[in-house]
Amino acid sequence: MQSTAHQGHKDNLAHRLARRPFFVFLMGIGSLSMIIPSVYALVQDDHVASRAFLYSALLFFVLTMFIGFATANYRSSLMRGYLVSLLAAFVILPLMLAVPMYETVHQMTFLESWFEAVSSITTTGATLYDNPFSLPETIHLWRAMMGWLGGLLMWVAAISLFAPLNIGGFEVRSLRGGSASNKSMTQIGRVSDPSDRLVRYGAKLVPLYMALTALLWLCLMAVGERPFAAICHAMSVMATSGISPVGGLVDSPSGFFGEFVILLFFTFALTRGAFSRGLTGVQMSPLNKDKEFRMAVSLIVVLTLVLFLRHGVLAFDENATNDIGVALRAMWGALFTITSFMTTTGFESADWTTTREWSGLGSPGLILVGLAVIGGGVATTAGGVKLLRIYALWKHGQREIERLVHPSSVGGAGASARQIRRQGAQISWIFFMIFTISIAAVMILLSLTGVQFETAMVLAVSALSTTGPLAAIGAETPISYAGVPDTAKVILALAMALGRLEALAIIALLNPEFWRR
Repeated sequence: MQSTAHQGHKDNLAHRLARRPFFVFLMGIGSLSMIIPSVYALVQDDHVASRAFLYSALLFFVLTMFIGFATANYRSSLMRGYLVSLLAAFVILPLMLAVPMYETVHQMTFLESWFEAVSSITTTGATLYDNPFSLPETIHLWRAMMGWLGGLLMWVAAISLFAPLNIGGFEVRSLRGGSASNKSMTQIGRVSDPSDRLVRYGAKLVPLYMALTALLWLCLMAVGERPFAAICHAMSVMATSGISPVGGLVDSPSGFFGEFVILLFFTFALTRGAFSRGLTGVQMSPLNKDKEFRMAVSLIVVLTLVLFLRHGVLAFDENATNDIGVALRAMWGALFTITSFMTTTGFESADWTTTREWSGLGSPGLILVGLAVIGGGVATTAGGVKLLRIYALWKHGQREIERLVHPSSVGGAGASARQIRRQGAQISWIFFMIFTISIAAVMILLSLTGVQFETAMVLAVSALSTTGPLAAIGAETPISYAGVPDTAKVILALAMALGRLEALAIIALLNPEFWRR
């Protein structure tokens, strides 16, 4: 009886907190999270950083409490409030999260602190400091934590908010004439309170997200990674932020085994079927039959073979080494880096240099740019266009080619497949064009600030696809975010927020009918 009463008290507390404005709830989480870097800095005898994070935590938590009391009677079941809160979480909330960084690193301006905070919480991972050792470990921990929290926010928000609204990739399946399960999901989204869904799905996803991060952390330490670097890399892999306190995995002591473990955890960014099976009540295909996962594996295998076989087809050199060990390292470097950029994480394999030398390509950055645009799975922490939309376009193109050969043929594979090929392909093409136009618009804005064309293109893709490390590896020469003007930094930060929330959610906010409901 006592355990039942205790559980009921916890549920009531969770529901009371959920009744507050969602943005206030996020402010509280951000404030309390500052205590962890404060304690770590105290252990490291970095009292300046410890005080900065502790005082910021106290200040903003008290401010959050005041706002929470002021909104005690707030009651809204409208979805638009939650979408506005998500947009504010990626643009306004970083103003609060940037304060301890600004107080700790004296050479960092507040604009640069805000840029770092936006980059982290949107899981982009772009940084203005090319040398990671120029920042204290406490700042690296805070950046990794912000990215980790941003990834968790997207896990919960995607299923709780995006799915009922049919945005974020769910629109490919949940359209007019869709399956009964998808229609029921949409109907539930219309009649139930968004706060109830946030509590229900958050209670299931938060422990799983934390457990997977802890498991990856333990695995990385087991293969030789330093504990601090291991926890930062674990949080960065789960959130696909690509944030590293040591500049990536190139010089990691964990070597091949560390990269192999990380490669396995990339699965959670390729398909939501890896972690949300049975969560929403909608029947999902096994992993080996999941359309997104199979599409990702096909692209990864094809591109890996292209880079590997190019050595013997186009880049053959009688003086070049053909050692089997070098060949295997080249194939592994291609496999890991291609998967990393498809998940928009941006970690570079230690053998990527061997892959470039083996393939004869000085900098195959265009391939990585394309992979970042494609992105990972729907309702995952990955950015980009998303694999399900690419799959819909692929099936539509395949069907159109079949009709050229057999004009009177009838497409099979069931109603769900026909829907993806028709309405799904149409909305996927619209989103792809919006994404492309967004890249062009960001490029034009960056060019107006004095950024060169190629640099503007890579930076625009890296921001909109939330793949920050793309700037260092996607161009012929590494691009430094510190070298762009302050106006360009603001443009890139806003582009990161747009890429993380997606244009369809912004369009929904701008729709007058959405506000009238």
